[in-house]
Amino acid sequence: MKIWDLYAATLGRRSPEKYAVESLKVADLSVAYSRDRMRLPPSPDLVEIVDDLTVFARFNDEKNWVEWELTRDFAAYKMTKVTNILGLIKGVQSEWAYKRLEAASDGVIDFKVDELSDPPQHLMRIRSMRSVGFDGRWQPLSINENKDVVLANRASQ
Repeated sequence: MKIWDLYAATLGRRSPEKYAVESLKVADLSVAYSRDRMRLPPSPDLVEIVDDLTVFARFNDEKNWVEWELTRDFAAYKMTKVTNILGLIKGVQSEWAYKRLEAASDGVIDFKVDELSDPPQHLMRIRSMRSVGFDGRWQPLSINENKDVVLANRASQ
């Protein structure tokens, strides 16, 4: 698994991490992707995580970063067979951005906190998933004795 440091670039600093970007501007990222990323060999066992993709909106026009994501980033992951998990914060971008990214994704998983219950519940659901059956109902999450986050009905397993 690779976890990319995008945070340092938001502060204008160089990251000490092995996997990081120096700029979040799509023009800079496109050059780096063409030079490096698009030439990597297939890595089907690799999982990469970006916890908040909406950070690109701070440095780019929405249409530009969404189109970059679809034409460069998604393409690179498909070419290299890498599993990519992208986090988006709802309500930050336009509905157009969410719809474009969701339509291009193989799956969409939602997380939320139900603050009306006492105590509040953390929930997740699979909203869409290509080529497989799934249960789209909200499922409660909990932390088991090993400190892993699990579906609540499986917490003791």
